Amino acid sequence: MNRRGALRLLLIASASATVKPALAQNVSARELAEAGPLGDVVLGSPDARVTIVEYASLTCGHCAAFHRETYPELKRRYIDTGKVRFILREFPLDPLATAGFMLARCKGHASYYPVTDLLFDHQKDWAFTAKPLDDLQAILRQAGFQQEKFESCLKDQKLYASVSAVRRRATETFKVSSTPTFFINGQRYAGNLSMEDIEKIIAPMLGS
Repeated sequence: MNRRGALRLLLIASASATVKPALAQNVSARELAEAGPLGDVVLGSPDARVTIVEYASLTCGHCAAFHRETYPELKRRYIDTGKVRFILREFPLDPLATAGFMLARCKGHASYYPVTDLLFDHQKDWAFTAKPLDDLQAILRQAGFQQEKFESCLKDQKLYASVSAVRRRATETFKVSSTPTFFINGQRYAGNLSMEDIEKIIAPMLGS
């Protein structure tokens, strides 16, 4: 099976997926802390007072804007200084985003943020092109993906099921219905957040 065949399988498998409307604004911190079958890739200190969980899609323009414009400063000011823990979780809106997350997960935790950062930074060069899989593969060569590895990742049904499980739990348990959706110490915020927005939210949590 080639990579186009693998993407067709993703399309068929996701065709019946529906997104339920959001009902809850805040969620249980204990429930939110439970990682999915692939585990969370956590940035920042385990002792941080603030935990930010973002549900995103790699083909979501607002998600890409957040990761280009806000996330680098958030990381510099708060994650790298031990004040905030950050977790990106998969909420693919389409089969192409599912494929991107599968590829980000395929080489282990150490490659997760380098690959997702690369795909957000170059989203327009693969997500909205005439031949997205070809362009996706070309971009991921920068992350060391050879053709055989690229195709084997997309055919990994266990990996597909695991990524889908994260999205399904977000929909069913946390009522996520759009991307990006952030949970900041369990408080729910839908839509892109600026650095100013985040600082207003986390200042009382940090005691500043």
